[in-house]
Amino acid sequence: MYILDEVISVSRELCLEGGEVAMHYYENLEKVMTKADSSPLTDADLAIDEIIVSGLQRAFPKIPIVTEERAVNHTTNHSKGTFFLVDPIDGTREFINKSKEFTINIALIEDGNPVAGMVYAPALKRLFWGAKNLGSFEETNQGSPKPLAVRDTDSDALIVVASRSHLNPETEAFIAKNKVASVKNAGSSLKFCLIAAGEADIYPRFGPTMEWDIAAGHAVLAGAGGVVHTIDGAPISYGQEHYKSPLFIARTGSAKYF
Repeated sequence: MYILDEVISVSRELCLEGGEVAMHYYENLEKVMTKADSSPLTDADLAIDEIIVSGLQRAFPKIPIVTEERAVNHTTNHSKGTFFLVDPIDGTREFINKSKEFTINIALIEDGNPVAGMVYAPALKRLFWGAKNLGSFEETNQGSPKPLAVRDTDSDALIVVASRSHLNPETEAFIAKNKVASVKNAGSSLKFCLIAAGEADIYPRFGPTMEWDIAAGHAVLAGAGGVVHTIDGAPISYGQEHYKSPLFIARTGSAKYF
């Protein structure tokens, strides 16, 4: 049904095309809409959603696609089988507020597991991808992709990456009880990618999020040698009803925490 190399190639081109559209709206955003759940929506979200869905349908017509903007009532269960999971703009609030830390996310899920992921931050010109058995890479405007690998963590001096928009008391308590050398704030799925790139050790998420927010970043981090699990240590399975993610920890394999 698919070849992972082809999934990566197609996803890369769609993210780059979507990135051009994102930057147009980033500089010329005229209106912000509000969805039923009170979250913001822009014309950029809708335009990039159309680009990605159309492109994936052309390349992989037999694979279902779930996107944030098209998951009607968020009730379809895809926990078995294969499907694409897409967030046209992850970090819409960052996008609206002219923060550069928004991303475009495309993930391929197979039987609940993210087997490939593409994360593009067009304003930062950082493009990350990872796939099962292929590893993870970053491509910048400097040229060729470079392999990614998590760093060897010193658990007595953790570098924590936390959400810029959702730093809640539970996250602050986690930081307080661990041996933390520094805290980096970042938006969107970039937090997974910073760990994958060896720039941080652990990302605790103690607030609500959706599967399309994290699946592509999960794939990138896994390909770089990192792990993502629930706060109880269980694996995360994608395609669950309503596409709601559990509370989770993303980290290097060597990061120890309390």
